[in-house]
Amino acid sequence: MIRLDDGRWRCSWCAADPLYVSYHDTEWGTPSHDEQHLFEMICLEGAQAGLSWITILRKRENYRRAFDGFDAQRMAQYTPHKIEQLLADPGIVRNRLKVEAFVINARAWLDVQSGGAGFAELVWGFAPSGRRRRPRSWQEVPISTPESDALSRELIRRGFKFVGTTSIYAFMQSVGLVDDHMQKCWTPRAGT
Repeated sequence: MIRLDDGRWRCSWCAADPLYVSYHDTEWGTPSHDEQHLFEMICLEGAQAGLSWITILRKRENYRRAFDGFDAQRMAQYTPHKIEQLLADPGIVRNRLKVEAFVINARAWLDVQSGGAGFAELVWGFAPSGRRRRPRSWQEVPISTPESDALSRELIRRGFKFVGTTSIYAFMQSVGLVDDHMQKCWTPRAGT
């Protein structure tokens, strides 16, 4: 835990950068059922694989620009030429497998949407049941859980890429399927 200039205690990971503080205070751990937001986050968490989240967070607006606001309909139609253009864009992580995964994930996401229930219903079906105690330290925060293992397997089965269990647990944290804010963290939603 760290106490910042505004006097509020926050999870220590966010103290290094004002962008991190804003993300921590307004988004991380907040339950989201918004289909568009969930699609963006599944893509961005995959882009993070092997990198720090702040790297992706700093490039988030560039990703939104480059990937047409995460419009899955448009992304699913990307051609090899468009992928080459993306790989030349210095505003994003220019990893071919990750860029191609965004396109593959757009197609898989559209398949989920066409099935009727939607992506939110799918992923929220893997939220842990019951309320768990907020962690006291980062040593108590897992890198994966049986729920993230199961959601990862289901997404892979449906054709998604870069959705390993560690990335999926980070996704679950980012969209509020789990809330890993520390016990002393000031955020009003922490522990809800």
